[in-house]
Amino acid sequence: MDRITKLWRNEQAYEPLEDDITEEDNEHHASQENNPFSYIEYTIFLLLGISMLWAWNMFLAAGPYFQSRFRSNAWILENFQAAEISVSTATTLGSMLILTRLQANASYPKRIIASLVINMVVFTLLALFTKVWVGIATEGYFAFLMVMMFASSLATGLCQNGIFAYVSGFGHPSYTQGIMTGQGVAGVLPCIAQIVSVMSVSGRSSTPQHDTNPPPGEAPPLNPNSALAYFLTATVISAITLLSFLYLIKKPLALRALKPQEDNTSPNPTAAPETHKPVPLLLLARKLFWLASAVFTSFAITMVFPVFTQQIVSVRAPAKQTLLFQPASFIPLAFLFWNTGDLLGRLLTAVPSLSLVRRPRLLFALAVSRVGFVGLYQLCNIRGRGAVVESDLFYLVVVQLLFGLTAGYTGSTCMIGASELVEPEEREAAGSFMGLCLVAGLTAGSLASFCVAGA
Repeated sequence: MDRITKLWRNEQAYEPLEDDITEEDNEHHASQENNPFSYIEYTIFLLLGISMLWAWNMFLAAGPYFQSRFRSNAWILENFQAAEISVSTATTLGSMLILTRLQANASYPKRIIASLVINMVVFTLLALFTKVWVGIATEGYFAFLMVMMFASSLATGLCQNGIFAYVSGFGHPSYTQGIMTGQGVAGVLPCIAQIVSVMSVSGRSSTPQHDTNPPPGEAPPLNPNSALAYFLTATVISAITLLSFLYLIKKPLALRALKPQEDNTSPNPTAAPETHKPVPLLLLARKLFWLASAVFTSFAITMVFPVFTQQIVSVRAPAKQTLLFQPASFIPLAFLFWNTGDLLGRLLTAVPSLSLVRRPRLLFALAVSRVGFVGLYQLCNIRGRGAVVESDLFYLVVVQLLFGLTAGYTGSTCMIGASELVEPEEREAAGSFMGLCLVAGLTAGSLASFCVAGA
């Protein structure tokens, strides 16, 4: 064990040399003195993190509602989750590839603003389809949902590329941690909203939900009013985030933070730089090889959880299930446990003693080891066929919570560490590159999710 420990600790390529500490640390100190930490800015980046993944988690948590819309078509009911994931990740990856190549003259704030506006339109249309165009055929609604997924994924690509590049210019890793924490919050809140809406409607119904005899894992019909409120909430979140970001980009201090290499005593300190010096992707890949590999692997493995979570139901017999353990609320409950673990994992990165930023190889090994959770899912009650471990507690805590915790920790550590392993003028490009690797991992995992869905 001592030899193994020494192997991981002996990573000199990533440790600062004593002769270099003074110069590099002085530059870092000077940058932070010119751009002091602000709780207002941290909160805005937290909001941006929430809005970045709110759409993604909303589509996942709204699974029971979509199931109720697709009940009449067995193929769509079986595959819509995998189709959502594939359209989402493929679109996001394509947009990220294009945006990463367009570094020169890139306006990252404009990309962020465009993403928020797109999401507002998408959420509003989804809300309208719960009340106005409810008579649309199942196939037509499925096509509409895929178009909405494409649009929201395009917005996610713009947001991913813009935010991680934008925040890196501030020189505060804590702001990146705020974005990652916001992403974790975005996973928790939609699940809570879905559970509350389902249980409130079910609680007013005099007919037990299981009397409708839905197939295992499928939700009974849901009141469209709950879905309407659910989607409109997402519109409000995007609007609040947009107003907050518009406030942030008007602050002179925020603009100066984006150009640390320039003289902050310039007569026009609020003038944003016109161009960005392109940074070769091969150079970034060489410097960030282990972190990029870790974030790709971690998120590729993570993508099995949405499909399994949509298929696994409570081990309790239908006649003995309370409202919370019926599929319509148990599925978002399982998402809630996973996303709570994901949020806790992201928060752990704020503890210096638990940081693996300077241990990228160990971080990569941790990311690979997460494949073991795929086997744990096989022990649960998939499609109501029975579980090897007949315990909802095992599924919710050991599988979902811990799987989410490892996802949040590894992903956040990789994104936070990227800016520390490159030169100051490379930070924006490094943030964009890591976002690209993250989305590439999601895409690879989503394609594999079709195999999981048909298992």
